[in-house]
Order: sequence, then structure tokens, then C-alpha cells
Amino acid sequence: MASNQERREAARTTLEQTIAERRKQERRKKVLLGAGAVVGVVALAGATFGVYTLASGGDSDGASDSVAAEDQGDEMFDEMFEEQQEIPEPEALPTERAEALPATVDCSYTDSGRPAAKEAERPAETGIPAEGNVAATINLNGEPVGVTLDRAKSPCTVNSFVSLAEQGYFDGTSCHRLTTAGIFVLQCGDPSATGGGGPGYAFADEFPADQYQEAPRGGTIYPRGTIAMANAGPGTNGSQFFLVYDDSPLAPAYNVFGQINDPGLAVIDAIAQAGVAENPGSAPGDGAPSVPAEITSVTVEE
Repeated sequence: MASNQERREAARTTLEQTIAERRKQERRKKVLLGAGAVVGVVALAGATFGVYTLASGGDSDGASDSVAAEDQGDEMFDEMFEEQQEIPEPEALPTERAEALPATVDCSYTDSGRPAAKEAERPAETGIPAEGNVAATINLNGEPVGVTLDRAKSPCTVNSFVSLAEQGYFDGTSCHRLTTAGIFVLQCGDPSATGGGGPGYAFADEFPADQYQEAPRGGTIYPRGTIAMANAGPGTNGSQFFLVYDDSPLAPAYNVFGQINDPGLAVIDAIAQAGVAENPGSAPGDGAPSVPAEITSVTVEE
């Protein structure tokens, strides 16, 4: 029969093992939650979200291999937990370029490698204004969405948008994508309404990419009222743009080129409030808007 001392030692050992296992489970939970919170999850022009996950691979042939793999996994989680740092809050976007541009700039619009979803002439490339604003109106569902385009921040983007608008490129197109979870944007500018269409040319990143050699870990906030370019990676800007109807954490990788007025935001709010159409293949809160979002025309006041 075990003595009182032996029973106490056995109970203490069992308790320590239980506490250790609970701590290990908490570590795993925190690491997984931390990984899921990493910002940098959008590739807007491709109409997909990239999700960071933790995964393991390989097959085990026996019980000893399974135990060894579990031990290695525990060590990995322990190390990750020890190294895990709190994800910082997203930073506010800068209000202007890192360095002001001259009065005019040259732009480059190169072959995108994809057929144009709708034929369009390429914009002018030399002597492009890099000062002042341009007023434009996106006629969305029969309602005016007024935008002020900022040449000083993204002159080549404004030049392209104005050129396409004046050619009627956006007329009769649908805003094909709405997001209502995580980020809050209405994406437009693709005549094919597939998320993969464009004008057949591409151009470089501008503001706020000029501010960063490396994106902040917590991302940046694209504030409500921003109009910015969608893309599928660096230097892939084309015709697709998105309208931000609520503050959205994003990597600073999408050309900001204007601001939406308050009446225009009310039009977008009404579309967002109706939500996303049911689509089994899409992530929750991401897909075609439930109510049509049709652009009849985009007019520019030079």
C-alpha cells in the first residue's frame, strides 16, 4: 500500500501534468489565433482572399513515428508561442506622398499579358499633370457617386481612370464584388464582371506604395470614402477599382487616387446593407452584391 507521502507525490505529479497540458493547449490556441489575425490577405483583382494557415505534412508508418511527430509539433508550438508577439494595430495611411512630384510626370502603360475585356486605347504617357484634383461622377444604380481624384498622390492612376471614363469603358458595367467582413469595399471596373478583366494594359504602383519598403505587420487602414485600385500583385493595375465604405485594414499596396463624397457613400451603403448574394464557393461576406450595382456611366469634369 502506498504511503501518504507517495500518494501526495503522485497527486502532485498528476496535477503538474494536467497544468502543463492545459498550458500547451492554450499555447496552440493563441498561436493559431495569432496566425489567423495576420494582415495581408487580399488580392483584389483576382477576386480571391489568400488565407494564412499552419499546416503539417508527411505520413507516419508506426506508433513511434506518430509520437515523435507529436513531440516535434509540441516543440514547434512551444517555440512559436515563445516567439509570438502581439499583432500591432493597423497604421493610419499617410496623408501625402513621401516626396512631392514635379508638376508633370511621365507614365508607362505596358501590355498586361491578358486580352482586354473591352477594347480601350492606352492613355497618354508624357507630360501627365501631377498637381490638383479632378472631379468625376460614377453613376451607380441611377444615383450619382461623386469622387474627387487626386493627381498629386497617384497621377498615372488618375490619368488612366480619366482616359477610360472618357472612352466610355465603364459604361454599362457591373460592380462584381462586395465584401462585408474583414474589409468593406465594393469592387468595380471589370467589364467582364469576373474579377479577371481589364483594359489589356498595366501600370505601376503609386501612393501609398511609395511610402513603404516593407508593409507594417498590422497593415494600414484604408479609411471610409477612399477610392483605390485593385490589383493582382505589384505593377498589375488596370481598370478595376474599389470603393471603401467603412475603414478597412489592408496592406499599403493599392493605389489611392481619390475620395468619395458623402451622398455617394450613402449610395454604396445601401448596396452594402443588402449584403452578399449566396454563393457556396465564396468566403462568407465576399461575393457578388445581393442587389445589382450597375455603372451606367462615369463622367469627368476637367
